[in-house]
Amino acid sequence: MSTAVSCEADVVAFVHRVRPRYAEVDAQGVVFNAHWLTYFDEACTRWFETMGFDPKEAFFRDFDVMLVKAVLEWKGPAGFDDAVDIAVGTARLGNASFDVRYTATIEERAVCVGIVSYVSVKPGTHDSVPIPDVLRDRLQEAQVES
Repeated sequence: MSTAVSCEADVVAFVHRVRPRYAEVDAQGVVFNAHWLTYFDEACTRWFETMGFDPKEAFFRDFDVMLVKAVLEWKGPAGFDDAVDIAVGTARLGNASFDVRYTATIEERAVCVGIVSYVSVKPGTHDSVPIPDVLRDRLQEAQVES
């Protein structure tokens, strides 16, 4: 499930919902840390889709991005089958790279916050290129306060 919700008067964040599966919860009864990056990647794919980029085509034809840095901050527990809402927005926009902020919550209680840095690359290569104008425009529209 994915939606757009108003977080502030002028900022609309994209929100994607995940429900952790039994296999994604560790012996401590919480989502195992590595799964947050999978959840954030899934949310990012759906976010790009709502911006008009079909993931099956855009990432191979129009542009591509590669993760260069990821920082996760655990805020509280999320467990099996909890409804976890992940708000997604642009935190920083550079020439060839950008940061995306992910805020995972359960009933408005923060459980994990992540900042992921991506670099724009030419599709099919690892060559860094400036962020394409159409993508830059959409990322700028989705800018959120960090």
